[in-house]
Amino acid sequence: MTRWLVTGGGGALGREVRALLACGQVTAPGRAGLDITDPRAVRAAVAGHDVVVNCAAWTDVDGAERAEAAATAVNGTGVRHLALACRRTGARLLHVSSDYVLPGDGTEPYSESAPTGPVNAYGRSKLAGERAVAELLPDTGYIVRTAWLYGEHGRNFVATVLGLASRGDTVDVVDDQHGQPTWTHDLAGLLVALGRVGDAPPGVYHATAAGRTTWYGLARAAYELSGLDPDRVRPTSSAASARPARRPAFSVLGHTRWAAAGLPALPDWRASLAEALRRPAFTALASRGVAS
Repeated sequence: MTRWLVTGGGGALGREVRALLACGQVTAPGRAGLDITDPRAVRAAVAGHDVVVNCAAWTDVDGAERAEAAATAVNGTGVRHLALACRRTGARLLHVSSDYVLPGDGTEPYSESAPTGPVNAYGRSKLAGERAVAELLPDTGYIVRTAWLYGEHGRNFVATVLGLASRGDTVDVVDDQHGQPTWTHDLAGLLVALGRVGDAPPGVYHATAAGRTTWYGLARAAYELSGLDPDRVRPTSSAASARPARRPAFSVLGHTRWAAAGLPALPDWRASLAEALRRPAFTALASRGVAS
C-alpha cells in the first residue's frame, strides 16, 4: 500500500487531500506538527513515505511584499528541504505551486512550458520552490500550478464575498483580472490521482478549472448560484483597489499535459462552483445573506 505524507495537512487544500486518503496510509501534519523550514524535521517526516504532497506554503501575498525572506524560507527553501529528503529516500514529490510564477501579461492560456516571470515577491518565492523541485527531482518531481482557490476550509474569496452579503451592502470587485476559480476539492482529487499514477511524466502540470472569468464574474456567479441578488456586486478596477502586491492581470492556464499522465483536466469553473456552493459551509453563509 502506498504511504502518503501530506505537508500542510491542516490547511484548506491539505485537509481535502487528507480526507480523500483517509482510508489509506496517510500522515498529514499541520504547521505545528511539521515546519518545512527545518531540514531535520523534514528528513524525519519524509522517511517511510512513498509519495509526498506538499500543501504547506506561505499564502499571504501582500505580506510577502513586506517579508520576502520569510515567504521564501517557506515557499523556496522549505521546498528544497522536501526535495532533498525525497531524493534521499526515492519518494515522489507533488509540489503545489502557483500561477503567480508567470508574468500575467498574456492574452492566451499559458502552457506548462511558458517562460516564468513573477511580478511580486510571493511569485518569486514560489518560483524558488519550483526550481528546487526541477533541479533536485528531475525524474520524480511534479510541479502542480493552481490558482484562485476556494473551498469549505480556511479564508478564501468565495467565502468572503458571501459573508459580505449578510451586511446587505453592495460589494465592489475588480473586473480586470482574469483567471480560473478552482475548487480545492477538485484539485485534491487530481493530486491524489496523479500520485497514484506511477509512470506519469515528471515536470509541470497546470491544475486549474476550465473556462475563465474575472473576480467580479466569480462574485456575481457565487451570489446568483446561492440565491442572492447578483446586482449587489459592482465592477471596479485594480487601480481603484490598490494593494501592496501587484496582481497578474491574466492568470488563465492551459492544461495539455494531463493527457500524458492519462488523467482528465479539471471541469469548468462554474459547474464546480455550483456543486461547491451546495456544501454546508457555503449554504450557511448564503442563508445569512438571504436573511439580510
